[in-house]
Amino acid sequence: MPTTAAPNILTDPGYLFAAPLASTEPTNTVSGSKFTDAWPVAWVSLGATEDGSTFSYQVTVEAISVAEFFDPVAWKTTGRQGKFAFSLANYTLANYKTSLNGGSLTVVSGTGATQLNKFEAPDPGSEVRTMLGWESLDSTVRIIVRQALNGGNVESAFKKAPAKALIPCEFQFEVPAAGKPFTMYTAGTGRA
Repeated sequence: MPTTAAPNILTDPGYLFAAPLASTEPTNTVSGSKFTDAWPVAWVSLGATEDGSTFSYQVTVEAISVAEFFDPVAWKTTGRQGKFAFSLANYTLANYKTSLNGGSLTVVSGTGATQLNKFEAPDPGSEVRTMLGWESLDSTVRIIVRQALNGGNVESAFKKAPAKALIPCEFQFEVPAAGKPFTMYTAGTGRA
């Protein structure tokens, strides 16, 4: 009787990171079937999310048909689109700057407890692309997105607790200057 091996499931929200374009990527050092290297200093943690994140990649294909056959004689790829979507629970101006594709974040006056900060959205056409990173909590899976632009609706609702203000993001992948739009890595043989 055939058997099916127990699935190697992934059940955690992971950690999200952002970095400027062309930042050094992690070295992906593996020991004991886990990534053991730290993310380079340019990669900033985006903090907690509402419900984790969703990585999606859509491939569009079109049929090539001829008059003599009812079935397609071939299928050809006509497009691909990737995106990473999440709602940040870490409500900071730095995360707002990331979600709105740049802008200016400045200290107006003071320091520490007296510090006044100001954020202004970028002018149209001056948006900044970003790199995104994700690592599973068990340090066995990593995703690097090399160039992305948030194209979603950034809408924060301010409500009575237990509701909380979130910063929703829907980063669309673009072709980077070098390399593929994204790469997935796994540590050890279990997730290969």
